[in-house]
Amino acid sequence: MTKTAETARIEPGTGAAPAASPSLLQALQPEGWPQPRGYANGMAGRGRMALTGGQIGWTPDGKFSDVFVEQVRQTLENVVAVVRAAGGGPEHIARLTWYVTDMEAYRNCLKDLGPAYRSVMGRNFPAMAVVQVLSLVEPEAMVEIEGTAILPE
Repeated sequence: MTKTAETARIEPGTGAAPAASPSLLQALQPEGWPQPRGYANGMAGRGRMALTGGQIGWTPDGKFSDVFVEQVRQTLENVVAVVRAAGGGPEHIARLTWYVTDMEAYRNCLKDLGPAYRSVMGRNFPAMAVVQVLSLVEPEAMVEIEGTAILPE
């Protein structure tokens, strides 16, 4: 019923930390479906899982930008920092779930989100969902992201 793409090494993202081990994640693409842009329909891989809690767009000293795209970039950096603590990198992230407080803000800045996303995640486009929520625990937060990584054993 479904057909998977060939296993390919996903390019690692950029960052100050040393490069993590290579990713062997496999993007899942059902036969006959249009190719997604900026995400995957699904991902498969073998290894040790690392799950992040919901990360928000504050800096390590607790400061928020008031710009949506900047909060997304910082939130992704925070997700990657947790994955790095497990020995991985952005190339090992197989799934991201985004919670945004303003879907229109998300939609209106897609052009600017791409470069911000790639500056942290490289060209790794995992399975993703974006959901609008009424609010987040921190009043200044505009986005919260949970990640699932599959690390090589």
